[in-house]
Amino acid sequence: MKLTRRSLLAGTAAAAAAGTPTASAQASPKRDGRVRTGFDRLAADGYALLDGQRVGMVTNPTGVTADVHHIVDVMHADRRVNLTAVFGPEHGFRGTAQAGGSEGRYDDPATGLPVYDTYLKSGQPLADVFTASGVDTVVFDIQDVGARFYTYIWTLYDCMEAARLAGKRFVVLDRPNPVTGREALGPVLHKEFATFVGRQPIAQAHGMTVAELARLFNGEFLTDPVPLETVPMTGWKRSDFYDASGLPWVPPSPNMPTPDTALVYSGTCLFEGTNLSEGRGTTRPFELLGADGIDGRWAAAANELRLPGVHFREAYFAPTFSKFQGRTVGGVQIHVHDRAAYDPVRTGIALLVTARRVWSGFAWRSDDWIDKLTGSARVRTAIDAGAGPDEVVADWQEELAAFRKVRTEYLRYG
Repeated sequence: MKLTRRSLLAGTAAAAAAGTPTASAQASPKRDGRVRTGFDRLAADGYALLDGQRVGMVTNPTGVTADVHHIVDVMHADRRVNLTAVFGPEHGFRGTAQAGGSEGRYDDPATGLPVYDTYLKSGQPLADVFTASGVDTVVFDIQDVGARFYTYIWTLYDCMEAARLAGKRFVVLDRPNPVTGREALGPVLHKEFATFVGRQPIAQAHGMTVAELARLFNGEFLTDPVPLETVPMTGWKRSDFYDASGLPWVPPSPNMPTPDTALVYSGTCLFEGTNLSEGRGTTRPFELLGADGIDGRWAAAANELRLPGVHFREAYFAPTFSKFQGRTVGGVQIHVHDRAAYDPVRTGIALLVTARRVWSGFAWRSDDWIDKLTGSARVRTAIDAGAGPDEVVADWQEELAAFRKVRTEYLRYG
């Protein structure tokens, strides 16, 4: 028998897809009650949903099996599925690019498959990419983190719209929302502020899985729906944090190293819209916040608010890149001690309010990026007018209640 890379990969990949123990799996502890992702269920069904189709995968390093084989490698090695192309989002298919970057068009060295770049492409230009690839069905499998401004959900939206324009089927393989799916939180985007960090009016912390969002997008926002199928998980509950899933955590982007990062991200990413560091260039991005000239007064002011589930520690750090690169700055570290009680969006607003009150150097980014992140100018103008955290949060409750009502129709898990 002639050995090719495909045949060498096939044994390990097929075992990973079917759940047959491999050397690495045998060394791992048994995961009783582990969540089975959409991909797990697709593979266990012999890829019947993709039978007779030329398949293109929209994925990144998070598209892995429970024993961390990449699903593209698994599918490429399995003769039951005809995988012919890969589409990479921001940061790239193999994850080599930093924030705001992608990998471009290339042939994947591991599989030989053509990899197409979707980043910052939408509408007809992205439809043209799908047409040029020759695929019949586009499959999406990327781990999200639950925040409106995390761009992978808008890659999902753009790819759904482009697939419709190109006449392609669309399949979404579901994965957990790592910060639970209990409820939606935060302001809802106003359409005039739509960008790639928020295409449509959803809440800042949406509380949905990617398959649920796909159903919402198809039902509420696409001009014409795309032929859509979703493969749900089993074993996931809306109240589950990521560590309850039994699944490995693969950083979805370079500055999302742990599920703890995801827990705070939907609130503290707002500091991207200020002149403070949001912790990029440290080992605790979005948990460390600070700037030149800030001292312990900020942590003290934040702690005085007695926000549920969180404490703030006076902290000093020197980012290795991004804002204040190589300079020691002062600020806070967020310590979540009760994640069930913690409200990341309210906490983010409280930190903005207290930073502005205790540090005379506070400023918004000159391009009003904060408005793109929060979805309107209302948060910025309220804080500038001296509003407290409760006032700011109260201002979006009516719109949030309306979104929560719409959202309910598309939820799939209890």
